[in-house]
Amino acid sequence: MHLTLKLLREVLTERKLIWELAKADFRKRFVGSYFGMVWMFIQPIATVLVYFFVFQLGMKASPPVPGQPYVIWLIPGIIPWFFFSDSISGMTGTMSEYSYLVKKMAFPIELLPIIKLLSCFFVHFCFLVIMIGVFLISGNMPSLCWLQIFYYSFACSVFGLGLGYLTSSINVFFKDMSQIVSIALQFGMWMVPIMYWEGMFTQDHPWMETVFKLNPLYYIVAGYRDSMLTGDLFIERPMNTLYFWCVSILMLYIGIKIFMRLRPHFSDVL
Repeated sequence: MHLTLKLLREVLTERKLIWELAKADFRKRFVGSYFGMVWMFIQPIATVLVYFFVFQLGMKASPPVPGQPYVIWLIPGIIPWFFFSDSISGMTGTMSEYSYLVKKMAFPIELLPIIKLLSCFFVHFCFLVIMIGVFLISGNMPSLCWLQIFYYSFACSVFGLGLGYLTSSINVFFKDMSQIVSIALQFGMWMVPIMYWEGMFTQDHPWMETVFKLNPLYYIVAGYRDSMLTGDLFIERPMNTLYFWCVSILMLYIGIKIFMRLRPHFSDVL
């Protein structure tokens, strides 16, 4: 816990540096690209359209929220996954990407995963704006519950940051880690009820509900849908909330501890 508090103090002290480097990292994504930020949205939008045609038009899938089309139910579930996936992929390779900073003894390299996470949040924020626009166009009236998406975004960031510290430190010594993370994310997307309704499994196998809820990302995905569709508050799920934060804080502690333990050897390897 001491390491976590120390990192928090450092983040507050270096907040201006973090902000500027995160903006630079965000802009760097589009350097030399003719269409710039447009490419950032093409793949996610294409993914949503594929699932829309397959599940709603092809399979005639009906979401568990009455009166809402499948695509409106899909978007709040898949957007947090895009954020988590982009963040973990980015943080895993951040030490190699910024090796010139890692080799500078004066630079606080423990801030690099946070900088990458903040850069990914800029992208996520753009998707949140698009999601709200889609909901308004589809006739969904704004609600104060929509503000909960920022709480769930923060929750996703904390869990992802702990995991990112772990994978980024291991990736310095084991380069295959980035490939393992990529494959795990491809499988992981289907371990969370994003494209499908969990009731498809829990109706016949009630124990599957517990399996789903053991995945911390279930809390995030369900929370986004609660905020945008049903209006349920996170305090209405106290046990799920307690479980998620216990797992996330433990993951953050383990990730930071391993990162700090391996940190002195980063510059020797990179």
